[in-house]
Amino acid sequence: MKRLTLLAAALASFAFVAPAALAQTTMKISISVGQNSHQGVGIDVFAREVEQRTGGRYKVQTFYSGSLGGERESIEAVQLGTQELTFTSTGPVPNFVPEARILDIPFLFRDKAHARAVLDGPIGQEMLQKFESKGFKALAWGENGVRHMTNSKRAVNGPDDLKGLKMRTMENPVHVAAYKGFGIITTPMAFPEVFTALQQGTVDGQENPLSVIMAAKFDQVQKHLTLTGHVYSPCVFMMNKASFDKLSAADKQHFLDAAKVAVAANRARVDEDDAKGVAELRGKGMSVVENPDKAKFQAALTPVYAQFEQQFGKANIDRIKNFK
Repeated sequence: MKRLTLLAAALASFAFVAPAALAQTTMKISISVGQNSHQGVGIDVFAREVEQRTGGRYKVQTFYSGSLGGERESIEAVQLGTQELTFTSTGPVPNFVPEARILDIPFLFRDKAHARAVLDGPIGQEMLQKFESKGFKALAWGENGVRHMTNSKRAVNGPDDLKGLKMRTMENPVHVAAYKGFGIITTPMAFPEVFTALQQGTVDGQENPLSVIMAAKFDQVQKHLTLTGHVYSPCVFMMNKASFDKLSAADKQHFLDAAKVAVAANRARVDEDDAKGVAELRGKGMSVVENPDKAKFQAALTPVYAQFEQQFGKANIDRIKNFK
């Protein structure tokens, strides 16, 4: 009887402490595009990795298609701490971290491999540190992709064909300045509003990577696609700094490692979308200009480049352009 009493007491004691030992903290992460996308893959893998690496003590709830607001709203929420995490393109980031503006200069990167090397190397890692004074912990650079132009009016073979087109742009001052240089009538707009604006003719076109064009089903409201490849668009995993700082040293590393694994999956999906995107969009009725004269597009931006060199410093731009 004495043994049974002791066993019952031990079990009662375990039942009392077990919920505390298994206490789980739930965090939110959001993207502005759908789950079946390069960004969706990124946050799904991140959530899985965090949960596994922390033994279930941290659970990351995933939200898609701008259900918690557009990119700018999600960054604001993370900064305020009303949302713990977001995975966002750098489109609106310069409004919060001005130093990140330089990454959005058109034709800054030779290709995706060059961009990835810059972001994963010392330049990109230095840039991630700039987020901390603004209330963020930037966990890792991911990828939105190489941006191309679509519109409902005409084929775009060169920069002259862009003149007078009303184009949705990201809420990004570098993009707006550059596209005005092409003669585009720029209309900054949050991503969740774009499909309806294209459908209703509020704007004629937009520009995004193939991954986004496919995920957002822009083929339904856009006829013409030109592979301008004018901007490489990074993504970034951003976390509220106070939330990150509360983590133990081991859990901080778990979150950082989870972001690295997620970035690998995110970039792999971008590569997959880029490989199949043109054929898929043609199959859905889009007319595609695959090899526009990029030198002409670059030449059209010569006056804007002079502004960028003044703004960012030629040496800083060259450091990125010449990185190997």
